[in-house]
Amino acid sequence: MRASTIGYTLCILLALAVPALGIYPVFAMQLMCFAMFACAFNLLLGFSGMLSFGHAAYFGFASYVTSWLIMAHRWDTVESIVTGTVAAGLLGLVVGAIAIRRQGIYFAMITLALGQLVYFVCLQAPFTGGENGIQGVPRGSLLGLVSLRPDVHMYYFVLVIFVAVFLFIRRIVHSPYGYVLKAIRENEPRAISLGYHVDRYKLLAFVLSATIAGLAGSLKAMTLGLSTLSDVNAGTSGEVILMTLLGGTGTFFGPVLGAGIVTSLQQYLSGVVGDWVTAIIGAIFVACVMLFRRGIIGEVLAWQQRRQAGRAAAQQPVGRA
Repeated sequence: MRASTIGYTLCILLALAVPALGIYPVFAMQLMCFAMFACAFNLLLGFSGMLSFGHAAYFGFASYVTSWLIMAHRWDTVESIVTGTVAAGLLGLVVGAIAIRRQGIYFAMITLALGQLVYFVCLQAPFTGGENGIQGVPRGSLLGLVSLRPDVHMYYFVLVIFVAVFLFIRRIVHSPYGYVLKAIRENEPRAISLGYHVDRYKLLAFVLSATIAGLAGSLKAMTLGLSTLSDVNAGTSGEVILMTLLGGTGTFFGPVLGAGIVTSLQQYLSGVVGDWVTAIIGAIFVACVMLFRRGIIGEVLAWQQRRQAGRAAAQQPVGRA
């Protein structure tokens, strides 16, 4: 059995046992939401080579839409989450159609500018509640059958969606479409010369990433029962970049690990050191970039590859002089 399979199995067993281990379910749900957000961003950066500085726009916009539909129109939980996710995907389609016309720093600056535009819309729009946000969002029930008010029920609901999204991203990356994305990331002019419509592939990747980020934002709104401007501001976009780079871009479990580290530090250190937690996270990030340029998981995988190459070289018979 492969080491990765064993690792994923252990992670699933641990996730299933979280309520029994006494871990605060709301914190675990928040961690999974941000891990899903980081995985969505990694699909864009790690596997497509596009750096977005405004990805919180889709995370926060879906959060607002979901909360507003539940509070103002009394929509069902699943319907609100699906609508919020679709709204994020449509927003990603509009932003992506504009941004993919440029590359590199110009692409990043366009996403940052449009992300800030979404932030000011959420600040001024009447349905978002302005600086107060939307609070007291009820969790409702799952198709009218299972109440999601208990933390344990909501936890397993988020866990199932997270696992499904994780497997979906793996399927995308290992599909022919995913191989084309990696070819575009490595050498876009060569992909164009081979006849691929690069802009179409990049736009689809952007929309998929925005949609998954929106799903994470919708679930976060349901988990915590609120949507605020912090969900859509540039700081959250910076946090998801940090999570992805810390864990390792272009890896599957790296963003999950990065989200776990950042979220845990914010949760458990903020009460001890206050606002200094941001400086501590920044110092950890600088140290990680200097010592682990591929990220934590990326360095582990690189070490395994070097070890396997060394074993293969040692097993080769030595030729006669």
